Amino acid sequence: MSDHYETLGVSRDASAADIKKAYRKLARELHPDVNPGREDEFKAVSLAYDVLSDDSKRRNYDLGGGDNGQAGAGAGFGGFSDLFETFFGGGAGGGRPQPASRTRRGKDALVALRVDLRTAAFGGTADVEVVSADVCGTCDGKGTREGTDVRTCTLCDGHGSVQQMTRTLLGQMVTNQTCPQCGGYGTVIEDPCQSCHGDGRVRAEETITVKVPAGVRDGNRIQLSGRGEVGPGGGPRGDLYLEVIVEEHPVFTRDGSDLRCTLTIPMTAAALGATIPLETFDGEQGVDVRAGAQTGDTIRLKGLGAQQLRRDGRGDIFVTLAVETPTALTAEQRELLEKLAEARDETAPTGSAGETRHGPFSRLRERLAGR
Repeated sequence: MSDHYETLGVSRDASAADIKKAYRKLARELHPDVNPGREDEFKAVSLAYDVLSDDSKRRNYDLGGGDNGQAGAGAGFGGFSDLFETFFGGGAGGGRPQPASRTRRGKDALVALRVDLRTAAFGGTADVEVVSADVCGTCDGKGTREGTDVRTCTLCDGHGSVQQMTRTLLGQMVTNQTCPQCGGYGTVIEDPCQSCHGDGRVRAEETITVKVPAGVRDGNRIQLSGRGEVGPGGGPRGDLYLEVIVEEHPVFTRDGSDLRCTLTIPMTAAALGATIPLETFDGEQGVDVRAGAQTGDTIRLKGLGAQQLRRDGRGDIFVTLAVETPTALTAEQRELLEKLAEARDETAPTGSAGETRHGPFSRLRERLAGR
């Protein structure tokens, strides 16, 4: 594709008079009657003048039309116009994308939800404070001061983009760039709302009561659709995600759907056996301690643990015993213990050294070994 401006030797912003003057000069020099053999050059000059002297043809040519000033890709490149449009945003035909909307969906929000162990294990409700973006009550999301409206951008004529023509080896290409004046919206807010400064939304605080499913754990997330931030321009809300944080309990710790605790018992109860009361989430339960119980022994209370998430059934409570040795004995208590030691031939006791034993797996190995 030839460049008509270069052919005539004029700039791209040359006036009609400049174009005519350049044509007449070249026509006299290249006319076949004056310079035989330069007919092709004369034809090129004539074509350039024919296109650039006609306002309509010149406009089409500047926008990427063919050598003859017709609209379209021209010059044998018609088959590539869709490809150009894909890569250059508007392509050889000079098309433009639609202006961006000021109304957009809001962002999703993530907030921590603190719950106690009972609520996490068995479900319930919890309140959470949410600081987010809400529709501006002054302008109802429009972003303009009361009694005013947006105006069409004068730089891009409401298209949201401005066009720039570039010459390449493949011909003239028209590219679209975001309008620097309106930011791609095609409209300008000249008198913004004083409450939201043109954004259409303001900061808002809200207390939400949330239903907590039974069995949730640390790190689980609860999704509340449409409870996130309001979008710019009063657009639809995003989603709200609540990340569960389970607070520590003074007695129980969580182990999946099981609950665990340590129960400290007197030395006499461990030696003689007893039923020790334990306050659970199901009320007071009796823990049956066998005679001769030792520190580290574990007792299972079946079905009294946490609810399983999205499943039927509950876990268990595992009670680990800690035998308490008395430290402040009365004279009478000491005398009784001394008599017990005599009766058990333990007045001069000797220890029994062995390997250190840890945890339930060690005890399991001992049972399998018959110890």
